[in-house]
Amino acid sequence: MPKSKVRRKTPYTPPPNVRTPVQVAGPTHPVYVAVMLGLMLLGLAWLVVNYLAGDKIGFMIALGSWNFVIGFALIVVGLLMTMRWR
Repeated sequence: MPKSKVRRKTPYTPPPNVRTPVQVAGPTHPVYVAVMLGLMLLGLAWLVVNYLAGDKIGFMIALGSWNFVIGFALIVVGLLMTMRWR
C-alpha cells in the first residue's frame, strides 16, 4: 500500500497584543461610603422608631404600613450602593 504524503503545518503564532489597557478605578470617595452607610442606618432607624414609637408620631400614623416600605427601601438603596464600592 502506498504511503500518504505528510503535510507540514506552520507553527501557531499568536496574534500581536493589540489590546488597549483598561483603566482601573481607584478607591471610592469617602462621601460615597458615608452616604451608603447613612442610608442603611437611616432605614434601620426608621424601622426601629416605627416599631417603638410609631403610634405616638403623627406623620408615621398617617403613613401606616408605608413605613415598612420606606425603611426597607432606604436599606435596599444602601445595599445596592455597595456594589459600586471599591
